[in-house]
Parts: sequence; structure tokens; C-alpha cells
Amino acid sequence: MNAPSLSPAHAAAQTLDRESLTLLVDRFYASVRADELLGPVFEPVLHDRWPAHLARMVDFWCASCKIERGFRGNVYDKHMVLPDMAPAHLARWLQLWRQHTEALFVPAAAARLQAVAVGVARVMHLGWFGELPSREELERLVARHIEQAAAEAA
Repeated sequence: MNAPSLSPAHAAAQTLDRESLTLLVDRFYASVRADELLGPVFEPVLHDRWPAHLARMVDFWCASCKIERGFRGNVYDKHMVLPDMAPAHLARWLQLWRQHTEALFVPAAAARLQAVAVGVARVMHLGWFGELPSREELERLVARHIEQAAAEAA
């Protein structure tokens, strides 16, 4: 899993394009795979299909950010089959996404990516748990998850 590095031009501006989104997706999913909460959920489903999944996720994020067209698929149905999902999984997913977007992008670009991710998380929450949380409720869920993790680490 060698993640590409950004070119010098991207290092300054951090524009949203296929190159920077590929880097984000590669780094983010490397963290997901290594994560003690998320790894066991995704690894059994994707164990031998990670390269194809990462390519599709780059296509998804390019389409979601209106950079390129071409993504076809049903993200919702694919994720509804994941076993034993809990709100903590969504909180951790959003937490990792926030960490990686803030590390790689200028604040405006990171905020744009985070807004899309919160929208995705809201829909997944509805499917898994039967209720559509507000953006603020998801932010509170992430904050609680971070606090709990910090307390457990102490």
C-alpha cells in the first residue's frame, strides 16, 4: 500500500483533484484497515479486493466533489451489508476522515470534503439505525467518541 505523494504544486495549494483525492483515499483507508474498530468490519468484506475498492472510492470522491463524472454504483446498498455496525463506527470513520482531510488540505478544501462525508454518514446512520441525525448530532457523536477514546487511553 504505497500512497502516492503530492507534487510540489499540490503541496502549496492543496486543490481538490484526482491526484490529491487518490492520496487522501489511500492514506485514509490505510488507517481504516489498521484501526482496531473499523479494520475488523471492512477487512473481512474487502480482504482481497482493496485495490479495486480504493479505485472506486477515488471515483466516488471525484464525483462527489464535482471534479469528474463517471462513478456508478450504489454506495448505500453496499454498506448496508456490513455486520454489527454501531454509531461508534460512524464516529470513528468521520474522525479519521477529518484527521486526514485536515492533514492534507487547506481548511476550505478539508471543510468541503468533511461536509460531503457528514452527508454520507447521515444516510448510512439512517440505514443502519433507522434515524437521520442532523449534522450537529453527528458532530456531537464524533466528539463523544474522541472523549471516550481519550479516557480509555488515560
